[in-house]
Amino acid sequence: MIRAVLIQACRIVPVALLATGVVVAAPALAEPAKKGPSVTAGSAETAVTDPASEAEPASVDDQPAATAEKDKPADGPSTGLSVLDRMGADLPDLPAEKPFTGKIDEAYGAFQRGRYLTAMELALPRAQLGDPAAQTLVAEVLDRGLGVKRNREQAMFWYEQAANGGDPTGMFKYAILLMERSRSKEDRAKADELMKKSADLGNASAQFNYAQVLVADSPGEKGLRAALPYYEKSAEQGIADAQYAVSQIYISLKDLPEEKTRRAREWLLRAARAGFDTAQLDLGMWLVNGTGGERDYEAGFKWLRRAAGGGNVVAQSKLAQLYIHAIGTKADPVEAAKWFVLARRAGLNDPSLEDFYLGLSDAQQKAAVDAANKYRSGS
Repeated sequence: MIRAVLIQACRIVPVALLATGVVVAAPALAEPAKKGPSVTAGSAETAVTDPASEAEPASVDDQPAATAEKDKPADGPSTGLSVLDRMGADLPDLPAEKPFTGKIDEAYGAFQRGRYLTAMELALPRAQLGDPAAQTLVAEVLDRGLGVKRNREQAMFWYEQAANGGDPTGMFKYAILLMERSRSKEDRAKADELMKKSADLGNASAQFNYAQVLVADSPGEKGLRAALPYYEKSAEQGIADAQYAVSQIYISLKDLPEEKTRRAREWLLRAARAGFDTAQLDLGMWLVNGTGGERDYEAGFKWLRRAAGGGNVVAQSKLAQLYIHAIGTKADPVEAAKWFVLARRAGLNDPSLEDFYLGLSDAQQKAAVDAANKYRSGS
């Protein structure tokens, strides 16, 4: 069982552990690793997913430049003359482009373009020679069955090799597999150790999940304080779940610096903008109730409507209340009843909303049910 745990004090919801991309840079080769299990190619249909044989599109540099006067149109819109050109002033010279001096990882480039068989062909020899980044890439292809037959055992082997070689993503993914597939205390301890090591090396998903581990191991304020630095680092790297966690901790823990408590709503807004529906629900409620800042009924209504439209059942119930009491919007009993019907069908029944619904006329109830049916059908 993966320990993506609840933080009860701050209402942090459990989320699926987040996979990260494979490290681009190829570290220096480690000691030669085992050859590993053989890779089984996928079916003919699967192999089609690798369009390696297709010609690359021509780059911008391959196009002929229209520099001659005859190439310019006689009339019509400008072809790109700037204001300085029209004034007759000399344009400043463009700064010289700096040549790329880093090491190009062709295997990872093929992976990013969806050419999974090519990525495997390029990465596997490097993985067998002990390259941790290549080992992680091979494991990712095998773990997800991209262009090859899915094989979790082989994936686990290569993730372990990558973790032993010091690749942060390999450490994170191997820790996840250990949590999923083993119940022994030894494997759990090893998974925690790898998760912390990956987090300390900067892996954003490992930072979030190691924070979850700390909260699980030490419930309450002590665990939250220990986990907060890891949540913050993960949030800074754009993990929406971590941004939500930071907002809840900032608004809940006492004695935090004022500059942090002032940013609680900011972090919640970031998570909401990233599409995290629980953050959208909470942000709507914060704006309506004036939590973490000033009240803004209209903005709160919009965020609750967005969360409700995304299927958040609690938001649907709250949105019905806003329509009843004309908070952030005009009063609309049929629209309120529609959202109540949708929430009730999803398993959430608010007695106060049910009383409101039963007090409507037969025509209004029918209109609400029809609107709910139409909404669910997408028509």
